[in-house]
Amino acid sequence: MSGSNIKCVMIIDSELPIGMVANTSAILGITLGKHIPEQVGADVMDASGQAHLGIITIPVTMLRGDKTILRECRERLYGPEFSDLVVVDFSDVAQGCNVYSEYVAIAATVSEPDHTYLGIAMYGNKKKINKLTGFMSLLR
Repeated sequence: MSGSNIKCVMIIDSELPIGMVANTSAILGITLGKHIPEQVGADVMDASGQAHLGIITIPVTMLRGDKTILRECRERLYGPEFSDLVVVDFSDVAQGCNVYSEYVAIAATVSEPDHTYLGIAMYGNKKKINKLTGFMSLLR
């Protein structure tokens, strides 16, 4: 997929406190990076000779969402039309757990409609992502 045909966005519930917005976007970004390692650039040396680890090579657009927008978007992302996108979600089920094994156990008891999404990240075909997110405003 060429760079001009791909897009990466995060939709975050803008009603969350700033600390939870930051935490949600960090978690989404780390997981997304695991699944699209080809988009993480090489390490960089600065003019002082100091090394800086490579960062994502494409922009990550941060979009304003709310519980309704996130719910509707996540439901659409489960459909076959969007199955080729890389999608990461973060919900209240995950946020309420301090240990990953606890999240795994609790998630197994909570049906998908009972998850309240705090954020969703997606990567892939620009036209498909725009179809889902074109009406959303930037998170500021």
